[in-house]
Amino acid sequence: MATETIDQAKAVAFAGQMVGILNGSVLGLMTSIGHRTGLFDKMAELPPSTSEQIAQATGLNERYVREWLGAMVTGRFIEYDPAGKTYRLPPEHAASITRAAGPNNLAAFMQFAALMGNVEDQIVDCFQKGGGVPYSAYPKFQQLMAEESAQVFDATLTDVTLPLVPGLVDRLKSGIEVADISCGQGHAINLMAKAFSNSRFVGYDFSEGGISAGKAEAKQLGLTNARFEVKDVAALNETATYDLITVFDAIHDQAQPRKVLANISRALKRDGVFLCVDIQASSNLEENMQHPLAPMLYGVSTLHCMTVSLALNGEGLGTVWGEQKARELLTEAGFKQIDIEHIEGDIFNSYYVCRK
Repeated sequence: MATETIDQAKAVAFAGQMVGILNGSVLGLMTSIGHRTGLFDKMAELPPSTSEQIAQATGLNERYVREWLGAMVTGRFIEYDPAGKTYRLPPEHAASITRAAGPNNLAAFMQFAALMGNVEDQIVDCFQKGGGVPYSAYPKFQQLMAEESAQVFDATLTDVTLPLVPGLVDRLKSGIEVADISCGQGHAINLMAKAFSNSRFVGYDFSEGGISAGKAEAKQLGLTNARFEVKDVAALNETATYDLITVFDAIHDQAQPRKVLANISRALKRDGVFLCVDIQASSNLEENMQHPLAPMLYGVSTLHCMTVSLALNGEGLGTVWGEQKARELLTEAGFKQIDIEHIEGDIFNSYYVCRK
């Protein structure tokens, strides 16, 4: 058998790519730490400062702060002046890694890398034996999703997302029945309930912790038009009940997505609208080659979204089920008009506006 000739330039380039991945992987964890400890947020406020000054301002251990700064400086996150031994977070970088950046805060997403690294052994076992890793193996997942989603919802839900549906805001102001499926900790429901006091809202989720958090926030906000219920949406059994049903980045996680979508279709009134927000991608691998987040999306699917579905003997759609597959399943569920919208600046999601 002939030996394939190796392109040395290609080999060297790939080795360099691997070095970049090695550095980037560790920088991802360091970025998560910078977010969780508030280091990025505080440094955005400080003038050029020494490690001692930064540690004092954040109330953190100086030795750990100094070593973390070493990673951030060599990783080109933070600028360093060797003359004064001072560190500075430039505003151009702060715009992507601080809480003040709102939905543009990519540092918050880095927390998922650490979370999913915790299940690597179980995922390796699934590669060998099949099956999946249960949702319970990710104890912080809902908390992290709630933090990430809140950044987006606070900035865009009532002013950008809901107006994608013609006439919907006026209907919400007048008063309609709304359900949010797989609502997590219920922040979206509470935001809508606060903005549209004449409408009535319910959030369903299988997580008791999430539902408790939603109820607590509703109470804190003094809302009387929002309620929450622990429910397996695969068993949702309502007919022509809601004018609007929303699902935010949750259909691809379902063990039985076809059943859930059929239940949603049945629960909608004849003139109702289903607003389904899910990952923006193609169902065809070759069409995702230029997607800026494709490796991350396939990786997150392997480490969480696909495997939690398979753990329940589910379909295992995966994060990158894509617009073609989504349209197929929505049509199968009885939706005859499916409009796919996109929001400028949002490279994560597609917005499916569906009617029966």
